Amino acid sequence: MGTLLRDGATLRMTDTGKGLPVVFQHGLGGGEAQVAQTFPPGFRRITLECRGHGGSGLGERRPFSFEMFADDVLAAADQAGLDCFFAGGVSMGAGIALRLACRHPRRVAGLVLVRPAWTFSAAPQNMQPIAEVAELILAHGTDKGRTIFAQSETATRLYREAPDNLSSLLGYFDRPDAKAFAQVLANIASDGPGVSEHDAARLDIPALVIGNEIDAVHPLSTAYALAAAMPNAIFAEVTPKARDSAKHFGELHEQISSFLQSHSNARSLIPS
Repeated sequence: MGTLLRDGATLRMTDTGKGLPVVFQHGLGGGEAQVAQTFPPGFRRITLECRGHGGSGLGERRPFSFEMFADDVLAAADQAGLDCFFAGGVSMGAGIALRLACRHPRRVAGLVLVRPAWTFSAAPQNMQPIAEVAELILAHGTDKGRTIFAQSETATRLYREAPDNLSSLLGYFDRPDAKAFAQVLANIASDGPGVSEHDAARLDIPALVIGNEIDAVHPLSTAYALAAAMPNAIFAEVTPKARDSAKHFGELHEQISSFLQSHSNARSLIPS
């Protein structure tokens, strides 16, 4: 575990394992623990906890954005001594990885996008529940905001269609830093990776895109669309976490390991 200093923010960084280097990022509200659960062993993994996430500070700059987070992650790769690497992540982390690949094509050798929530536009409709939670916390605080949200049409719909999403959203109200973190939620929910379908079509690198059903925040259609947009992408569907959590993570490990092992001959990425 190490740190990276950026704009007055101390960001916590993990560099673990050996072999093919993969910069793999967490989702919105997640951190190192989420990545450790999602990413299989057997590779060198670098993860930076984004501003306001895990053990990382907020820093002085506002607003929070994909551009900011991606620049921080690239600085972490620099600090780790990586000229070229595979990039990936969960949800927001997948968006960060996609941005890095499109903006820095010489640095990113391949992509692993798990349960992506964004395609090529900012503030997609599936981010609306997160924006709603952020607005309630900022306007009413956690207790009153939670009560209002629990009685909302959004919560009722998610209880019926995607209970795992509802549980995650309610968890935002329980964070000890909920008021400060709500600004991160609001900014990122209204943002996007800042890449176009044309940008994705120009990516001449291998990519794995993983999605699942029963997930209103990470629609399966989003994963399909990203995989279809990239010429060398493989699409994989796994068991929903809401249906069987252990099977979900087991299948994720299998898919990611198989994909990365198939590219383990990229010896130029592995320091001698």
